[in-house]
Amino acid sequence: MTWTLIESADQLDNIKKQSGNSIIFKHSTRCSISMMAKRRFELEWDTLPQDVSLYFLDLIKHRELSAKIAADFQVHHESPQMLLIKDGECILDQSHGGISVEEALSVLN
Repeated sequence: MTWTLIESADQLDNIKKQSGNSIIFKHSTRCSISMMAKRRFELEWDTLPQDVSLYFLDLIKHRELSAKIAADFQVHHESPQMLLIKDGECILDQSHGGISVEEALSVLN
């Protein structure tokens, strides 16, 4: 699996309009906790269904997009943070050590 980088507000608008499941991972490139959460997620992501779209936001480079994600999906900003989006709605919001592919799978099933 691979990440699609989020670099514009238009991309976020398109994610909200998509049917099906997407994951947005918000990552701080300056944070060791965020790096560990990302690495652990990537070690397990092959167990996700192939039709789940994976999006990655470098929130250091794109703070305004991080704020837009919080507003659009009605979640509190965290870093690191993983959002599971289904048909444009956030159905799972995890942060820090709570980020888990296993939990995402349990919500999807």
